[in-house]
Amino acid sequence: MLIRMSPDRSVAHLFAEKTRPLRSIEFFPPRDDAGVDALRQTALALQPIKPDFVSVTYGAGGSTRERTAQVSRILRDELAFTVMPHLTCVGHTRAELHELADQIHADGFRNIMTLRGDPPKGSTGFTATADGLRYASELVALLKARHPDFCLGVGGYPEKHPEAATIETDLNHLKIKIDAGADFITTQLFFDNTVYYRFVDRCRAAGITVPIVPGIMPVLSLKQIQRFTAMCGATLPAILVKRLEASGAHTDVVETIGLDWALTQIRELFSQGAPGYHLYILNRAKSALALAAGLVA
Repeated sequence: MLIRMSPDRSVAHLFAEKTRPLRSIEFFPPRDDAGVDALRQTALALQPIKPDFVSVTYGAGGSTRERTAQVSRILRDELAFTVMPHLTCVGHTRAELHELADQIHADGFRNIMTLRGDPPKGSTGFTATADGLRYASELVALLKARHPDFCLGVGGYPEKHPEAATIETDLNHLKIKIDAGADFITTQLFFDNTVYYRFVDRCRAAGITVPIVPGIMPVLSLKQIQRFTAMCGATLPAILVKRLEASGAHTDVVETIGLDWALTQIRELFSQGAPGYHLYILNRAKSALALAAGLVA
């Protein structure tokens, strides 16, 4: 077992070096020990492609708090990944967030994906906990004040956050997060690169200068991706839907179509100067490995 004694490198420093586009992968904490073992095997399979960092999600209401910490330690201490745990406002008081920030820092993590978080399952809207935080921008400010050496990522919605009244309102909220101290943006998933380019242009016009990392999700199932896009307000191109529908129940064909689409997206994004890509892989190694192989020069 590898035990890393020194603190993680800041992802902001990796972006600043600009030697090449960065690659990152998102994991989500499993529900049980068997799932943790399966995730460990997935991560082992991904070691050869050497992602620059990996992130670990955080369940609504802190429902996966302990699993997030456990998985983050496994990925860092056993597998030598640079790890960015997620942290959200949901279900936490300011005092609890201070305690969590101190623990994350003491454990040597220096990168946090900073999010408001989704309401607990069954809730129709977000309600801040008593003496808690309402916005991700407040969490960014709290973490930076507590530990200035934290590198903080925040989320961005190329097609607008579902709760935002307008694109302009959503962009204003994003600018507040950056002004509070966020170091980079990772976008929600999208399937049309022009959506990303327009989003970057709007951000730059608004004075947002930090790296904006495109978030990519290879399609593994039409029903699944339709569910995800409905949740986050993303659009599926009609031609992609037609191709997936034509594949019928042949899951291997669906995955091939999804991987080919994602690979085409990433190649074009790189050609247009994107700072990297972030993969939403749903704890499956196959798509990440296939994409990495497809991008070998």
